[in-house]
Amino acid sequence: MKCEWVQENILLYIYSELADDARYELEQHLGRCPECAAELKSARAFHATLSKLPVQEPSPNLLASARMRLQEKLETAPQGGWWQRLTFDPASWLRQMRFSPALAAAIFIIGFGGGIGAMYKMRPADGGTIAAIQEPNASALPTDQASITGIRSVVQEPGSNQVTIKYDTLHTEQAQGSLNDQRIQQLLLFAARNNYSSGVRMDSVDLLTQKPDDTRVREALIYSLRYDTNPGVRLKAIEGLGSYVKDDTRVRDAVLNALMTDNNPGVRTQALLLLQPVKADSSVRAALQHLAETDQNQYIRSQARTVLAQLPEID
Repeated sequence: MKCEWVQENILLYIYSELADDARYELEQHLGRCPECAAELKSARAFHATLSKLPVQEPSPNLLASARMRLQEKLETAPQGGWWQRLTFDPASWLRQMRFSPALAAAIFIIGFGGGIGAMYKMRPADGGTIAAIQEPNASALPTDQASITGIRSVVQEPGSNQVTIKYDTLHTEQAQGSLNDQRIQQLLLFAARNNYSSGVRMDSVDLLTQKPDDTRVREALIYSLRYDTNPGVRLKAIEGLGSYVKDDTRVRDAVLNALMTDNNPGVRTQALLLLQPVKADSSVRAALQHLAETDQNQYIRSQARTVLAQLPEID
């Protein structure tokens, strides 16, 4: 893998947008390339700085003026050849956005304004609503997921199975129903992966752990355990996956990965406890031997040695 490809995809890595195989290859490269590791560190510091800034909603006047300026530029821009019009280099765009926050902000504002304009154009003349395209045999969702901009809150009524979810499209809406309601499940899955608020992600993951037998839910919990930046969310996810470590190899691999790489001692300790029923597995045994010899956390190192001492010797 070349350094150029890694540096072009670092932003996608930070935002967890890389496919699992590409993410794995990139992480392997970072472990042996100091220059790319330094690039990742710099990009993460920049991302952390941006995350501290307050998020402001653009005014309607700003959106309208941005759309007008974009239209003027499109009308006066020189047209390239047919091959240039058909060719799009996403890596080049990512490089420009990475080093130009102003460009990234402008693209966001213009895109948001275009979305609002499209909504107005699609609205029927009689003021009615637009029906969402649904998959066959699927219950109607409260709105097209592509138009959801965020989940504001997830609340379960005490002593009941009822959940209330407040979410944003062009304005804040609300859905209420049972945990068995497909609308509620879709919104919870969306919130667990995409929401900017760690509190909402934690509430969503907490509710999803009540239905870990659902394949989609289990995949969402694995995703949260691997990639969520908040240790509380990862801890909730690993607790929900605990009963599947023995029978589901994907869950076992995710828990083993958390034990070896997570930077939170609480998550690693929980992973070590969950892996004890499968401690005789060759991959688990090898990981325990590595931890017992080299881990910097004294408790993890001690517990790994204790578990290994309980295992029979391999002939």
